[in-house]
Amino acid sequence: MANEEVQEVFPRRGAGTLGRDDVGRTVRLQAWVQRRRDHGGVLFLTLRDRSGIGQVVVHPDEQPAVAQALEAVRAEWVVEIVGEVILRTPENVNREMATGEVEVAAVSAVVLSRSEPLPFVLDGKAEVSDETRLRYRYLDLRRAELQKNFVLRDRLTHEIRNYFHERGFLDVETPILTRSTPEGARDYLVPSRVRRGSFYALPQSPQLFKQILMVAGFEKYVQIARCFRDEDLRADRQPEFTQVDVEMSFPTEETIYALIEGLFARIFPLGGIDVPVPFPRMKYADAVTRYGTDRPDLRFGLEIADLSERLKDSGFRAFQETVAAGGVIRGFAVPGAAEASRKQVDGWSEIARRSGAAGVLTLKRKNGELAFQVKNALTPAQLEAAAEALGLEEGGLALIVAAKAPVAAAALGTLRLELAKSYGLIPAGKHAFLWVTEFPNFEWDADEKRWFAVHHPFTGPDPRDLEHLESDPGSVRALAYDVVLDGLELGGGSIRMHDPELQSRVFQVLGIGPDEARARFGFFLDALRYGAPPHGGIALGLDRLAMVLAGASSLREVIAFPKTASATDLMTEAPSEVDARQLRELGIQVMGEEKKEGA
Repeated sequence: MANEEVQEVFPRRGAGTLGRDDVGRTVRLQAWVQRRRDHGGVLFLTLRDRSGIGQVVVHPDEQPAVAQALEAVRAEWVVEIVGEVILRTPENVNREMATGEVEVAAVSAVVLSRSEPLPFVLDGKAEVSDETRLRYRYLDLRRAELQKNFVLRDRLTHEIRNYFHERGFLDVETPILTRSTPEGARDYLVPSRVRRGSFYALPQSPQLFKQILMVAGFEKYVQIARCFRDEDLRADRQPEFTQVDVEMSFPTEETIYALIEGLFARIFPLGGIDVPVPFPRMKYADAVTRYGTDRPDLRFGLEIADLSERLKDSGFRAFQETVAAGGVIRGFAVPGAAEASRKQVDGWSEIARRSGAAGVLTLKRKNGELAFQVKNALTPAQLEAAAEALGLEEGGLALIVAAKAPVAAAALGTLRLELAKSYGLIPAGKHAFLWVTEFPNFEWDADEKRWFAVHHPFTGPDPRDLEHLESDPGSVRALAYDVVLDGLELGGGSIRMHDPELQSRVFQVLGIGPDEARARFGFFLDALRYGAPPHGGIALGLDRLAMVLAGASSLREVIAFPKTASATDLMTEAPSEVDARQLRELGIQVMGEEKKEGA
């Protein structure tokens, strides 16, 4: 029978879909050979496709033509098998396979494609470097665990679209080629061929466009949006990423909270994570003071305590001078850590130094006695007061940092996570959702000597603080919020400014004068003059959501073709040089390193 006839008579089945109900049926499989076993008189092939794996059995004495067709077959060859589904004998049932009760007795076979020996095995048992995996990404993606991640990501995206569609949101695409409005990370620029010397920018987010859609009367907008940022990379960051972009007209912060909590209650069960709603809320100032970060992990304790008032008048000069200079003394206690070695403490001090602190000091309670790292620096009363504030119990150890408040927060926040992992304080299977609210609207850059927007320059200031907008920008809170899970920021947003006068005031605080504002944001400022409704929204990291649901440790496990930490695609070898003719058409000349040095 010709191959076309086989396809018509026996529609293709997935190798991982066969079961007892298929016994007696003739099926056609088209899949990769995962494993070949020749048992001398009986040939077994394990076939793999996206649906899973199934077993094929060939009896050369009964089907010599099939055996001959498969004689040279090796792992990762692509074959077509037609055969009857039969039950395995009880002693040969494989309970570890979804299809382990049945196998296909082949009656015909065709080799569709051959494979060279692979640079690494795909069963996940061998150690393979990340560089090799990324260089041969098309092979890496064949692995069952990765394909499982992408099936989950597909389900996630589908549920997100359905959720917002059911609530009247319109899915609107915004431009990829837009104008550069520098704020925050560096833009990726695209030169224009028809307007030499001019550039498009790839969007860091659709921020201005989604606000303009609110001015246009769309009321509810959503987009699975591609975004681009030229910034330093890490495990949970890529230069191109995908976000769930949401904007609404006439919302309150409570509207946004309820919308996202409902979405999470729908999507997180896909990863086996329960979502208790409503989420607890914490002000930014409290999060940083108590946990050392604006995205605290609440699955464990180790809450940071402030010791400044108790120890500022101690005889220990480092404490006296720190508080006198406007700094703080803070720390947290770790149960059961009193036996920590000098080497461990030195390691923790090094972590603190990387955050800008001078190091850490220890206070431990052992055998009913309190011992501070610097002997006789504190009185017994001061030691007891500090231990009480820290909640230091018998057998526990406290780490203390004296520094400027932001430095102390950063050092202790990092140490808190480090010690929670080291001492096994993070409960398995426990998750903690949180809204962080009341962020500062502005932060001072000492190097540039000007204010910057903490989120972006279109975030609405809290109306309660408007009287201090010009006189004390650092005290102005923002109508901004982040949603956090287990110390990972999943998304953030704000209520925006819809009043052009207020937007101009904020630009002035940021050092953006009328002419510069017009040059950078003129089209947006014009839109605000024509009846802009109050509006706000949020952007969620789709890649991060997929990473959490899949239980992955890196975005690379849920992005099909990720970049390295140097923003390089090892498979395609991008970025790459381009033809000189293309550069001439764009009016671009590439400056060599030797020319740069002498420029």
